[in-house]
Parts: sequence; C-alpha cells; structure tokens
Amino acid sequence: MYSLYYAPGAASMVVHWLLIELGVPHELRLVDTKAGQQKSPEYLSLNPNGVVPTLVDEGAARFECSALAMLLADRHAHAALAPAPDSPLRPDYLQWMFHLANAVQPLFRIWWYPHEPAGAANEEVVRECVRPRIEAAWDRLDAHLGAHGPYLLGDHVSAADFYLAMLMRWSRNMPQPATTWPHLAALAQRMKTRPSFATLYEREGLTEWA
Repeated sequence: MYSLYYAPGAASMVVHWLLIELGVPHELRLVDTKAGQQKSPEYLSLNPNGVVPTLVDEGAARFECSALAMLLADRHAHAALAPAPDSPLRPDYLQWMFHLANAVQPLFRIWWYPHEPAGAANEEVVRECVRPRIEAAWDRLDAHLGAHGPYLLGDHVSAADFYLAMLMRWSRNMPQPATTWPHLAALAQRMKTRPSFATLYEREGLTEWA
C-alpha cells in the first residue's frame, strides 16, 4: 500500500495517474497548498522541499515526481511502462525522463513564480524570457514525435508519455499551449483516452483539458 500526498493538477498528478494505471493499492492524502500545508512542520518532516508529491512506501517517504514515476514503472513491470534494464529502449527512456525533469519541468516553475529568480518588479520580463524556452522544448519534442512517434519510445507507451502529458496540461492556459504542435496534440489525445485518465480527473476534481 502506497500513500500519496498530492494536490490536484500539481506535479503529484503523474504519480497518481501511474498508480491508477498500474492498478496498485494506494491511498490519497490531500495537501492544501493554497493554505500552505506543504510548508507545515508535519509535512516538511516527510518532504523537506515543501512541495508535492510525497509517496510513502513501506514507511519511507520519497519525493521527486520523475523519480517516483520511474520507481513505480520499474517495480510494477507487468504494465510494461518502462523498458527493462537490458532493453535497447532503456537508454532512450532514461534520456526522456531526465530531459523532462531537467529541461522542461523547471521552466514552468519560472513561468508560474517569476518573482523567485528576479523579484516582483521583473515578473513580466522573466515570463517573456522563459516563454520561448518552453516553446522551444515543444518544438524539439514535437519534431521527435513526428520522426519517431507516436510515443516518445516509438510504438511503446511508457511512463515518459504520462509525464509529458502532465507537462503539456500545464501549458493549457499559456499563449501557445503544447497542443498547438500537431504531434504533441496527437499524443495528448491518445493519453487522454486511457481509462486511467478519466479516473484521475474524477478523483482530483479536474475539468480543464479533459
């Protein structure tokens, strides 16, 4: 039994989605981020970064959504959402998981919290600078899917596609959402037709980007 500390639509979303997709027992523990519950002493004792997700696994509290996604996909190999260590697809899988974690997800932090790197007086300047970087990421990912898709690993859906779908959802209210790009839009549509996506949305009370 896993316990997932989550907030609707946040970075915990991909972990929650995979728990549903994999069909493994879990319980949800809502973190009220608007009220600052993620900064409470109780939560910080689980996750010193003060963010979601946190996954309690056999008494151990673990964090970082990309690491948790990889852990679940590897541990529950019956769903084939991660290539085996000796698979020729494993290097590509690792590449895309780390690329999304290091080169794409952090850009959204800058977009949503532009005061953090440059102060409140420079928020618009920060957004103007980070927007083309996000769009360049979509350019690269769309080109890859166009040449090697329909999924990041070709014909094989993996945890990386779930992760990418979450990041694409985050762009839904930006001037140029990820679904502006045709191959990304096609991937988003395929991922949203999975039964686990409907369950995820129902549980998290989400409606946008359905």
